[in-house]
Amino acid sequence: MAVSEHSKGVTVLGMGLMGSPLAVKVAEAGYDVTIWNRTIEKSQVVQQENARIAIAPTASVAITASPIILTLLSDYAALQSTLLSNDSKAALKGKTVNQNGTNATKEAKEIAQAITQAGGNYLEAPVLGSIPQIKTGTLLVMVGGTPEQLDAQLPLLKTLGPEPQLVGPVGSAAALKLALNQLIASLTSGFAASLGLVQQAGIDLDIFMTILRESALYAPTFDKKLQRMVDRNFANPNFPTKHLLKDTRLFAQAAEAYGVETTIVQAIAQVAAQAVDSGLQNDDYSAIYNTISPKSPGQ
Repeated sequence: MAVSEHSKGVTVLGMGLMGSPLAVKVAEAGYDVTIWNRTIEKSQVVQQENARIAIAPTASVAITASPIILTLLSDYAALQSTLLSNDSKAALKGKTVNQNGTNATKEAKEIAQAITQAGGNYLEAPVLGSIPQIKTGTLLVMVGGTPEQLDAQLPLLKTLGPEPQLVGPVGSAAALKLALNQLIASLTSGFAASLGLVQQAGIDLDIFMTILRESALYAPTFDKKLQRMVDRNFANPNFPTKHLLKDTRLFAQAAEAYGVETTIVQAIAQVAAQAVDSGLQNDDYSAIYNTISPKSPGQ
């Protein structure tokens, strides 16, 4: 699809697991894309995917290159150092920063205020889904901002997901994304505990899964993670354990601020932390199974 009215293009900051395919997807939609990453090698790999992708040597140069900036940076510290350095702040005037990563509500509001003070425009649009959904344009896109901001960004956001939803002002989409990611952690850890007991007790896995699939307890993620856990094969993640830990901790912080009890969530965070400490930080988050059920059946 040609996007001639957007010929000035889009900048994407952060070429991690999500940023890399997202930059390619936006380029495929007809935008001229400028990318930046702390390590240029990742950017070079992404550039080979599409001729509309250019590499910027610094974050400030990348920001200068396009009117719209998409960010998929790892955490709040990365956002601060990338967007709010002296050089970057000087380049933000008149730019729209569209924040697609996962952050706490308080952090989102702080970033929004700093960008506004620098003369830029900020909205958040965290997404639910992973690499397969980026490639098919079927991410669930949650927008924190104003209706006018959503309207202005709608053509671009629709390259990521078919129906971007306005959640509320800045901070609200960040909170919703944390609430959803908390379910990823809870569902996966709950399934891992049940699978561990089933395996250690010598119960036939087909019987377990057949009954589970026919019950109201079933969630599709159970089948997605079943074989990984059985084989203890956590390579090639769509979402690594270190990010599960980060997001679970961010959820706990946000929930506590509203008086929500977080004992269960804190326990899941401890499990994720143990998995990270054991060297599984870059593996698929289903690696928490190694912490929850460390023994193979029969041991």
